Amino acid sequence: QTHAHRPTVGLGYGTCLIISLSSYPGDEDLYLQQAVVFIEDAIQYRSINHRVDANSLRLYRWYYSRIWQWGLGLTIAVVLMLAFIERPSSFSYTSDPRFRPPPWEPPCGLTEGIEIVCLIIFAIDLTTKSYLIGWDEFRKCKWLIAYILAISASVIDWTLTLSMYCDQNLRVRRLIRPFFLLQNSSLMKKTLKCIKRTLPEIASCLLHLNLSSCFFTVMIPAYSLNRGYSIFFILFSWFGTYFLMNLLTAIIYNQFRGYLLMSVQASILRRRLGVRAAFEVMSCQGRVFIVSPLQHPPKPEYNSPLLQRLQLVFSHYYVVIVGNAVALANVMCICTILVLDSEKSIAERDDYYMEVINCFFILYYLMEMSLKILAFGWRGYLSYRNNIFDGLLTVCLLVRYSITIFATYRLPFPKWNPASRGLMSLWEMVRLVNMLIVVRFLRIIPDIKLMALVASTLVDLVKNLRAFAGILVVVFYVFAVLGIWLFQGAITAPGQMSMETITNNFTMECGSYEQLGYWPNNFDDFASSLVLLYNIMVVNNWQVFMDAYTRYTTEWSKVYFVSWWLTSSVMWVNLFVALILENFIYKWDRSVMCSVADVERTGYETTVQLMFR
Repeated sequence: QTHAHRPTVGLGYGTCLIISLSSYPGDEDLYLQQAVVFIEDAIQYRSINHRVDANSLRLYRWYYSRIWQWGLGLTIAVVLMLAFIERPSSFSYTSDPRFRPPPWEPPCGLTEGIEIVCLIIFAIDLTTKSYLIGWDEFRKCKWLIAYILAISASVIDWTLTLSMYCDQNLRVRRLIRPFFLLQNSSLMKKTLKCIKRTLPEIASCLLHLNLSSCFFTVMIPAYSLNRGYSIFFILFSWFGTYFLMNLLTAIIYNQFRGYLLMSVQASILRRRLGVRAAFEVMSCQGRVFIVSPLQHPPKPEYNSPLLQRLQLVFSHYYVVIVGNAVALANVMCICTILVLDSEKSIAERDDYYMEVINCFFILYYLMEMSLKILAFGWRGYLSYRNNIFDGLLTVCLLVRYSITIFATYRLPFPKWNPASRGLMSLWEMVRLVNMLIVVRFLRIIPDIKLMALVASTLVDLVKNLRAFAGILVVVFYVFAVLGIWLFQGAITAPGQMSMETITNNFTMECGSYEQLGYWPNNFDDFASSLVLLYNIMVVNNWQVFMDAYTRYTTEWSKVYFVSWWLTSSVMWVNLFVALILENFIYKWDRSVMCSVADVERTGYETTVQLMFR
């Protein structure tokens, strides 16, 4: 944001950069633009190796603007979603072949037209990025070279589809589409490199696991002959489940943490280079940098001694403690009355006293909010996240009381009937109020060290899972497309089978695919393929699916199912555990070294990049 004599560039939560300019002679506007872009590069951990002339800087800032980046993300989402519409279409109310009607098929050219627009946008994105970084940097970037190949291969396959009047079942560009998601996220690239480096260690551990499985495959037949062979079962359980699988988790965690630490150091170096570049650009012109912490707005000044005393009292931290105690008392009252009413039917419950108690607490919350606004002012009150949380819930409770109860029962309740209904019954309204009050009680979490640690770990885990979730989406997408290619229509409903197929395959054995009624789990379209893969990932009778497709196709189908199980259920779950461990250990170390207030004040630093610092 540039003003006449004091341009200010945001550095994120907690800091701001003030560049003082005496005048704007000559090229000082360009120097200022360069400094701004370098600071933005530092904030986003971007490289500063790009063109810095005036026109290129304007294009550069437009390219990384929120509008273009959101538009590019929407384009990626659209091109990935085409798999649900393309043949075989997922547009049917069920995936069960016994009841599934003929799905809606898009006319030729509909999805192809949408796809070519997306490919044109990707081409514009590639051209712009290549121009901004220059030819020398472009040659070093393997991802951009792969970007060109992906777009070119997609266009060629798209042309073949149109030349065959959209009657092409094997669309290779479906496997290419997840690449567009990968190349748009630097963090996903780092995570992918980390997984690539971890694969040799994972492969060695999996080899031991497979050898142990082969060694114990004679377990059940031998046990049927002699109960003494149960020793094999015990040894296998301990060696495979409790030793090798946990060893695999340790290997993945150690390699993942070490490699990501090295890759994150490169991002931190980019941030330092960006800040230093901005400093060099401005300092050579005699500019002054002042970095100061972000402060809350000043409190309002009152002339009245009474208002000054109220401001002093309700701006004190003890007011927060009292508010937490009142919220706890409110929740205890709710729990007590719920226990007393647990044996009564809804018609027998008289929640008039509960409404009176809740009304008293809500009036206290309203008074607390009003006095805090008086003490801090509107801007100061809204500068605290806890106040925003409390204020929104208080307003919701007040609106619920002032509108719902008064509009339903009137005052002063001339004919009291707990089971009467207006907009809703009193019991339903009491439950709604109780839920809001219990949610308000969550305000105590930041004030309890262990609860704050666990809660902040969960919040940061959700924030930092984007890269892992993105790669998981890529893996799901690729395996779903492969599953459609390999197994589409392999399993048919009983009414659609020939007599020979029924005799050979339809056994209806207990625990089989047919007996369990797993017909909707198939590879007949993209949506049902995703559901089937998810069932296998969570190990939901995955051997049933493998057995069914082995019977209906060939024994080689086991390679597909075992590969997916190893990828999703073994490797990905262990990567997820590694992320949780590292996130929690980082938080725990910080909580031991500093107080809860310090953790909350520096919480903005807990990004993926700084999590491994």
